[in-house]
Amino acid sequence: MPQVKPSRFWRWAARCALRLGGWKIQGTLPNVPKLVMIVAPHSSNWDGYWGMAAKIAMGLQVRVLGKASLFWWPLGPLLRKLGVIPLDRSSPQGTVEQAVRLIRESDKMWYVITPEGTRKKVEHWKAGFLKIARMADVPVLAAYFHYPEKIIGLGPVFHSTGDDVADMATIREWYRPWQGKNRGTV
Repeated sequence: MPQVKPSRFWRWAARCALRLGGWKIQGTLPNVPKLVMIVAPHSSNWDGYWGMAAKIAMGLQVRVLGKASLFWWPLGPLLRKLGVIPLDRSSPQGTVEQAVRLIRESDKMWYVITPEGTRKKVEHWKAGFLKIARMADVPVLAAYFHYPEKIIGLGPVFHSTGDDVADMATIREWYRPWQGKNRGTV
């Protein structure tokens, strides 16, 4: 799996932030060089903070799309250092194609996305993560926030069957028990 060059200080600081916040990480990281990781429920800006702390604490090198409007100085260079890629919504290639290209061109890449696509409650998740995984020929790793117990969890690896509707139903059902800061996934 993709890992960053170890930095004892930053890993210690991230572990302390998680511990002081009362958070724990559960689950097992698969030893897979490329995948799409989905994280839900995404209901608060705090998800990004706790997610980045978990990423640093585990020494993972993951890539995330972020709104281009976030990349102002001095936040932009910091976000890039943390693995955030500015999303060019005006690109004729589109988000899915940009992500597939990034994954295919990398030896190792874990691409993280929130299937809701927003912090607001949505009835239907965006299927882009399934398209990206299928087109890049990589599995999907399910990760979650469960605020009541302060757990950042790593779940199973899903493989596309080619039937996005059935795959989405299976994944959504798996996410049913998890509660975000402001809501659940269903």
